[in-house]
Amino acid sequence: MKKLFYILSFVIGLNTLSAQKTETVYDEKLAKTLGGNDNGMKTYVFCLLKTGSNTTATKEEKTKYFEGHMANINRLAEEGKLIVAGPFMKNDKNYRGIFIFNVATVEEAQALVETDPAVKAKIFEAELTPWFCSAALMVVPETHKKITKPAQ
Repeated sequence: MKKLFYILSFVIGLNTLSAQKTETVYDEKLAKTLGGNDNGMKTYVFCLLKTGSNTTATKEEKTKYFEGHMANINRLAEEGKLIVAGPFMKNDKNYRGIFIFNVATVEEAQALVETDPAVKAKIFEAELTPWFCSAALMVVPETHKKITKPAQ
């Protein structure tokens, strides 16, 4: 009886494990469209925005720089060069936000960062590094548009 119990437990265990497996369907066309390698990964450039050295800008100047900053973000996103951007919450490390650029080199990303009025004015300082991540990140902008309510 004990032997039968162990055999039955083993069979149920195998059945449970196989039921938990999910079938992955590789989409080669999508992988190539998104720029992914065989593992679905690609190179980006990660940018950490930190508080810059400009501590004398007036409130009006900062407002102007931030308007330009947001316009630049939107332009780069529309061009497909900026995949993700967003601010950090208040923190003690002077981290202000991130950019993830869809470019192959840090030099290309540096040229894009330098088009940001807040970076030019030294409101922000940018640190750039190559980053390897899922090519699926490329669909974030398209998906974001689908989940953002239009302005009223």
